[in-house]
Amino acid sequence: MKIEKLDNYGRGICYVDNKITFVDNALPDEEVEINITKQNKKYNEAIVTKYIKESNNRIKPLCPYYEKCGGCNLLNTSYEETIKFKKEKLESIVSKYAGIESNIEIIKSDNNLSYRNKITLKIINKQYGYYISNSHKLINIDNCLLAEQPIKDFIKDIKHLNIKNGELIIRSNYNNELLIVINTKDKINIDIDYLKDNHKIVGIIINDKLVNGDNKYIDIINDKMFQISYDSFFQINRNICSKLFNLINDNVNDNEIILDLYCGVGTLGLNAKKAKKIYGIEIIPNAIINCITNAKINKQDNTYYMVGDTSKCITKINDNIDTIIVDPPRAGLDNITRETIINLKPNKIIYVSCDPMTFARDIKILKEHYNIIDIKGLDMFPYTHHIETFCVLVRK
Repeated sequence: MKIEKLDNYGRGICYVDNKITFVDNALPDEEVEINITKQNKKYNEAIVTKYIKESNNRIKPLCPYYEKCGGCNLLNTSYEETIKFKKEKLESIVSKYAGIESNIEIIKSDNNLSYRNKITLKIINKQYGYYISNSHKLINIDNCLLAEQPIKDFIKDIKHLNIKNGELIIRSNYNNELLIVINTKDKINIDIDYLKDNHKIVGIIINDKLVNGDNKYIDIINDKMFQISYDSFFQINRNICSKLFNLINDNVNDNEIILDLYCGVGTLGLNAKKAKKIYGIEIIPNAIINCITNAKINKQDNTYYMVGDTSKCITKINDNIDTIIVDPPRAGLDNITRETIINLKPNKIIYVSCDPMTFARDIKILKEHYNIIDIKGLDMFPYTHHIETFCVLVRK
């Protein structure tokens, strides 16, 4: 088969008896022999059994687990080619599902490896790693090229946690400090002294209970400090995060009243430096505590935070909102929140999204009331098919 192009998940596309077939680890213009592993009425899934003609853009993946893991599924090509793929993907989705034709700039990550400040590993029978693509089978690892160096160093010492089965979350900050979060039904006996002697561990949390140190740490982006609890959301790429914060600040005018929805630990709203007043809504209680602390740390006394479901809390804001910032989960805006935003009639909406499909769905509705001023992609997740989107909408 000849691979014609990549789908939105970075898989090669060919046609078998006129049925679209998605092929893992296949690049455009390659000629390959394939084995169909799954058949549906509308499509097939397949793997390559032999490369007859390889793409000029193909490179040997640096990761020894690439063939099975599939997490960083674009490691088989150059970084510039991944940026080209993401640009075409984002433009295509926005055109097809939002009816917007746009030449979208993709902002690159200065560090396209060793960028993740958080990873989640599965542990089964004392073996730890990631699930093999499209399965619940584990691939045992002792390194992850995408993780920041302190996380890589800790992976080699996971055995000292003495976990038989469970889930392990490792988070790192600007100062190479670690938060270790364990979820397990097993009784475990951690060799804390060894781990603390060899790593800068801020705290260890087991099943949401603090067992050593602290359940939060400080991170620094640009000129701001942020307290982050173990269960609070925070962008995983510090370099792209810095560029995103600059975009937020550049698109907020003097003395605006800001409403920051799904505000996490307050990062986006607090980077609207020229704002007169900032409201924030977030469902995770610890994150709201972080927000209040972060406002104090950064000497901003113009903030007001509310804990709860965004769709229920947004109607409780009784003020004339100039700009609404939204950074929703992958599912995008729910119907109630989206309609409430429209009814609030803010002059501007700044939409940050980790899922182009739900972003395009929401923008298609919002553009009936707003003009699209700018759309950018940010490479928050290098060498994966994911892309972060930044969009500014101004009321008609």
